[in-house]
Amino acid sequence: MSDLGGISVIFDLDGTLVDSEPNYYGASRELLAEHGIEYTWADNEKYVGIGTQETLATWKDRYGIDVPVAELLGELDRRYLALARADTHVFPQMRKLVERLHEAGVPMAVASGSSRAAIDAILSGTGLDAFLTTVVSADEVAHGKPAPDVFLTAAALLGADPADCVVLEDAAPGATAAHAAGMHCIAIPYVTAHADAPAFTSAGLLLRGGQAEFTAQAAWDHMAALPRA
Repeated sequence: MSDLGGISVIFDLDGTLVDSEPNYYGASRELLAEHGIEYTWADNEKYVGIGTQETLATWKDRYGIDVPVAELLGELDRRYLALARADTHVFPQMRKLVERLHEAGVPMAVASGSSRAAIDAILSGTGLDAFLTTVVSADEVAHGKPAPDVFLTAAALLGADPADCVVLEDAAPGATAAHAAGMHCIAIPYVTAHADAPAFTSAGLLLRGGQAEFTAQAAWDHMAALPRA
């Protein structure tokens, strides 16, 4: 047994395991341009960590888009998947951590606000599906982040006590969800300017410099020192 015996690890996907935000931004910008809306990277940063369905519902109201959310979701996914299949970058230290956890037999899951189709495409396209086979999409639960539903469902699928789960997250809504689920959280802000967000104060380990500061060893050491339920 590894020194992480009893621990289960749940990864957010976008911005945590992979740098997918540029692809989501590109897809979002194309979609909104069709409705005469200019969308900037600064606009996009406001939605980092928020589930796709919640984001689209907000856009419908904010921009007065007269199209059903389901139709917008299908169009956004189509555009996103075309970009994602062409180029999605896995953060190197995250891949290293996933591989080390897999070798140690630590149970792992992915819990994401993206659609199941997007999650599956990313995991298979990057080879992470060889290690991460338990997956929960926000589409499959009643409420997306910051509600704890995706994390609690992932824990249930792993057969894990939420108190023994460690969530790795890049966004404040995800950190809020992890806290609400009663789980430990390692926070790696994708938008480092958001590191002072109140939600991150509940994280057991906050890496203010984001992925530039994250290492697999630091995450491992932190998890090894955690109490077990």
